[in-house]
Amino acid sequence: MAEIAVGLVIDKLIPLLTEEAYLLRGIHKDVERIKCDLDFLLAFLKDADAKAYTNPNNNISHGVKVWVEKLRKAAFEVEDVIDEYTHLFKQQQSHSYSQRFIAFFRTSACLVIKLTPHHNMASKIKDIRQTIREINQTSASYGFNSTMQEESSSRSQSSRWYDPRKNSCFIKERELVGIESSRDELIKKVVGGSPKRTVISLVGMGGLGKTTLAYQVYVRTQRSFDCHAWIEVSQSYEKVELLQKLAKKLYDSREESIPNGFDAMDEFTLTTKLRDYLQEKNYLVIFDDVWEQTFWGNIQNIFPDDGQKNRRVVFTTRNVEVARFCNESSYAHIHQLQPLLPEKSWELFCRKTFRNELNDGCCPPHLEKLSHEIVERCEGLPLAIVLIAGLLSTTNNTIEEWRKMLTTISSELQSNQHLESITKILLLSYNDLPYYLKPCFLYLGYFPEDYPMRCGRLIRQWIAEGFVKSSKGKALEDIAEDYLKDLVNRNLVQVLEVDFDGKARTCRIHDLLREIVINKMEDLSFCQVLSAKGCSFKGSSRRISIVNGSYEVIKSNTSTDFEVRSIFIFDKGEVLNHRVREIIINFKLLKVLDFENAPNLNHLPKDVGILFHLKYLSVRHTRVSSLPKSIEKLENLETLDLKHTLVLEIPIEIKRFRNLRHLLAYRIDGNERFDYLKGIKVDMGIGQLKALQKLSFINVNVDGFDLFEELCKLTELRKLGINKLRSEDGKRLCDCIQNMNLLESLDISSISEDETIDLESMSCPPQFLRHLHLLGPLKNFDKWIVKLQNLSRIGIYRSKLQIDPLNVLGDLPNLLELRICNDGYDGDKLQFEKESFPKLKLLLLESLVNLRLIVIEEGALCNLEDLHIGGCPQLKQLPSGFQCLRNLKKLQWFELPKILLMSQTFQTFHRAGVDIRLYYPVDGKFWMCRMEQIVAVIEFVRDQISEDEWESKLDELFKILLHLQRLIAKNVRQV
Repeated sequence: MAEIAVGLVIDKLIPLLTEEAYLLRGIHKDVERIKCDLDFLLAFLKDADAKAYTNPNNNISHGVKVWVEKLRKAAFEVEDVIDEYTHLFKQQQSHSYSQRFIAFFRTSACLVIKLTPHHNMASKIKDIRQTIREINQTSASYGFNSTMQEESSSRSQSSRWYDPRKNSCFIKERELVGIESSRDELIKKVVGGSPKRTVISLVGMGGLGKTTLAYQVYVRTQRSFDCHAWIEVSQSYEKVELLQKLAKKLYDSREESIPNGFDAMDEFTLTTKLRDYLQEKNYLVIFDDVWEQTFWGNIQNIFPDDGQKNRRVVFTTRNVEVARFCNESSYAHIHQLQPLLPEKSWELFCRKTFRNELNDGCCPPHLEKLSHEIVERCEGLPLAIVLIAGLLSTTNNTIEEWRKMLTTISSELQSNQHLESITKILLLSYNDLPYYLKPCFLYLGYFPEDYPMRCGRLIRQWIAEGFVKSSKGKALEDIAEDYLKDLVNRNLVQVLEVDFDGKARTCRIHDLLREIVINKMEDLSFCQVLSAKGCSFKGSSRRISIVNGSYEVIKSNTSTDFEVRSIFIFDKGEVLNHRVREIIINFKLLKVLDFENAPNLNHLPKDVGILFHLKYLSVRHTRVSSLPKSIEKLENLETLDLKHTLVLEIPIEIKRFRNLRHLLAYRIDGNERFDYLKGIKVDMGIGQLKALQKLSFINVNVDGFDLFEELCKLTELRKLGINKLRSEDGKRLCDCIQNMNLLESLDISSISEDETIDLESMSCPPQFLRHLHLLGPLKNFDKWIVKLQNLSRIGIYRSKLQIDPLNVLGDLPNLLELRICNDGYDGDKLQFEKESFPKLKLLLLESLVNLRLIVIEEGALCNLEDLHIGGCPQLKQLPSGFQCLRNLKKLQWFELPKILLMSQTFQTFHRAGVDIRLYYPVDGKFWMCRMEQIVAVIEFVRDQISEDEWESKLDELFKILLHLQRLIAKNVRQV
């Protein structure tokens, strides 16, 4: 689809035409006309995409694809010319006025040679404009018009391909697998529950079985209502037609004839008639496959709600926002469908694959291993399991056939008629995305399989690529975060890790969805993934993901180098060091260059300065130790990620990075020494980086200039990490911080264990501060912290506090996470007072050598879910009030006195399902035992050991258990 390419080019032309008119002298009108032509064409691209990809049997499909490909290529050419010429213009601006006047003619002459051998800039623009005009004229011959979009995008789809979801209404009960508990739960909510009008939403990604589940609920509950209806909605619907269909179904359910004239009524009249009809009835209406977020708002007036009768409306939808919309006006319940558990996936697969065998539903032993691997690839998606199993049931039960299916699932999803329904059903969610979200979603495909994607990394790369549209008064990072939330709400992205404040940390996409995304992005020239298996590079791809050393592309495709905009490297080998210079030289228009987690990369070549358009550069988790001087030329850089590298100093040239938003640089050298956290040294001029939002960690004891004077200028900072702070610097640092009104995260580390962090002069801390970490001695626990009403996370390390800090922290209304570690507190007692820490979810108390007693009063820590305790050698007893932690879900304890395992509290937690993990040292390394393992061993020997022997025998039992753990780990590593 060219929609993405054209949209991005238009976004790039707008500032060019408004802010840099001088650049376009002589060709301004041509560029403006190109933009107008592209604006016109963009309106028809959704229709073109639908015709080309959702109607493969359509006679014009091939022509449409050719048309779209030509338009995409033309958009790429426009972008290339703009980027090349912009670079040249910036070079001219760097001269003085008189020098620039002379240099203009010289560099213009160079431009003729540099851009094309035979045409100057004006000629190039005119040629592109002529091409776009021809493409524009061609569009009419294919009949693209906006009135056809809805019809082509949904109705023609349903009539031209097999949709297995329609079979949901005919599945026999004995064929159902894995939905029984959800079905029974929903039946109770539909038939019982509140007499208020209730909207129940079944939410989940495509193929999870929402329609199947809803229909099973429908057929079992419909007789409990005066009238009922099942309505299919889909992506495109006419409201009047939907209301007419609803009226017919409701009347039919009561075996009544629909009154004359319903077919001729307008929307308002139909709404009124239906509301009157339902006024004295209890009803059940299920709307299957709802896409529009405001759907309930459009139809809610049909359904009366007097709170006296059971009235139920059920939605199935892929978008949780559809369900949330109902909360505004009705009692609502959201049921989030989950993938099938592994054992249920296996049961479903066997039933469908081996149903004709004599041993019905049993997998032959010789196919068991391959079958399990095929089921794992489906990741609990019933649609995929059923269709793949159905296809395998028609083949010979040979290892060769099963292995072929396993290794070719990606291509089979595109080419096999039996499996194309999986692709089409999953792609419905992609097609429903607005165009600005489509490139963000496709971006997820460049990561390797099962790779946890850091959300911050994605967001910064989206911004660098130009995918994120600016909005007045809102930071690009916040907008990008909203984009990610939208993809999660649409069930296209799965969140793996979530901070306690609700922000997603890592995410992934379903494996089969990833296969479809890879095919889609390669088809659109969006990105190509090159693995060690050996892929041929398509020269038109704008992005390249190189996995495990597929570097031949660098040498073999230099003819199209200028088209590549982003390169992602996933390689842990040594060969990258010999290729990095080739990458930089051959791909000069890069915006994103990502070497993250390439541990053997040890340098950046001096040629990196030629990447004028580079906006994102990451060498995180590499062995890079310095930055070349030529980096000063990267004046468009927005993100420089040096985390966990060997870089100790940022060159003074960084002050030219006026667009830099994120400077991330630190590493951790163990955690035993006080100075385990290593920041970087910055130079004079850091204050000129007015766009900076994240700066961590920087060393502040720098000679030769006033760093605090520079910091005061960085008023846009959201995250600040300070390292090597001296006691006398405290007041100046406070003055800086109080100017940072947008600051959300603050990390401060003192220069030594003898230097106090003095922040007592902080009278007006940033009101939006959410994260605070202090590493170093604290004279007092500063009272200004109680003013941090938005604080959600605090960490206190090596602070040697004499006064219990809980008195200050306990009343913070939004605190979710508290860490006190490494002698952060020097006292012997911590007391959680009554009703303190009302929202705290994570508590970590570690390496507090003097701590002897923990007291938890009634009502304190009422929402605590995760508790970590360890390295507290004087703590010989369980916390007083420990049993009151009724919401505890996870407990980790290092070196718990073993005799305490026999306490009633521990046994109660274990029976309640709390995940208890205990760690004990063996051979210099901590090994983990789960409570269920310990209980099993204790129960096995209980009758053989007297109570007097327990304490001494427990040591022996643990030695045996930990020895088994080590043997298992060793065997796993060997495998």
